[in-house]
Amino acid sequence: MVKSLLDSCGEPCAASNATMSIIRGHKRSLDVATISQGDTKFFSMLMLAWGLVADIDIESEKYRWMGSARLDFYGLQRIFGLRKYNGSIIFVPASGFESYGEPIDVEKEVIFEGESKPKSDDEPVTTQDYGYQGPKVDMKSLNWHKINGPFVSIWLHNVPWGGEDTMAAPDAQFSDGCLDLIMIKDCPKLSLLMLMNGLNDGSHVKSPHVSYLKVKAFILQPGPRVDDQAKAGIIDVDGEVLARGKGSYKSEEKTLMSYDKLLIKVDQGLATLFASSLDLADLIPIPRD
Repeated sequence: MVKSLLDSCGEPCAASNATMSIIRGHKRSLDVATISQGDTKFFSMLMLAWGLVADIDIESEKYRWMGSARLDFYGLQRIFGLRKYNGSIIFVPASGFESYGEPIDVEKEVIFEGESKPKSDDEPVTTQDYGYQGPKVDMKSLNWHKINGPFVSIWLHNVPWGGEDTMAAPDAQFSDGCLDLIMIKDCPKLSLLMLMNGLNDGSHVKSPHVSYLKVKAFILQPGPRVDDQAKAGIIDVDGEVLARGKGSYKSEEKTLMSYDKLLIKVDQGLATLFASSLDLADLIPIPRD
């Protein structure tokens, strides 16, 4: 997050620059994603990964003694031993990205478990209603599209940089009400190696093996590995494990959510961050859908 904030102002990612940003007191808005599974919710500001990126991020922890080199080292292992996962994604494309996926009647595909309509003011309040519950959206009224797997990687990003040297989503904005989706369904291993090198400057999204689009809402329906139906994957949110499937790395450990359908909604500009300079977009009101 710090890298994205400083880079947007043309400043190097350094502790001194981050400190000066706080001292200056300038602020900018940031979208917050609400990830829900039944009544369980998790709020994300950075990213969600499933497939290759999640496997590298979480499973490489066994090589933490290597420092940041663990990601490159284990990334090579995972590319040469490439996994694909069954499953599907359902999403609401942002304007200009309607060509991705097939339009669907979401009521026939997904049960929203109480997410379909906002509560009226006359309904009784339960203990689970206290605190922020995420944006109130009529999910059934949105223009949903679907893409079926198998997938090599699904990566949702809220800001451009995922790390100091990883520009995951070069077109991501801090408060545009969208998440940037970087999707790989199939890719030769050699091309995937070259693609991973492009993460330094964001050029990976130009690869013909990558689909790059913006979404306003998202449903992940994860499945097992293609080569071994007895093993599933990991869902990684902001660098932490949100869910582990059976047979995955440390699958015996408990997680906040189960390896099943997740609904993701975006609350535009909910959070406020200190920044090195004013964000002009925050000075001009942006109409919400």
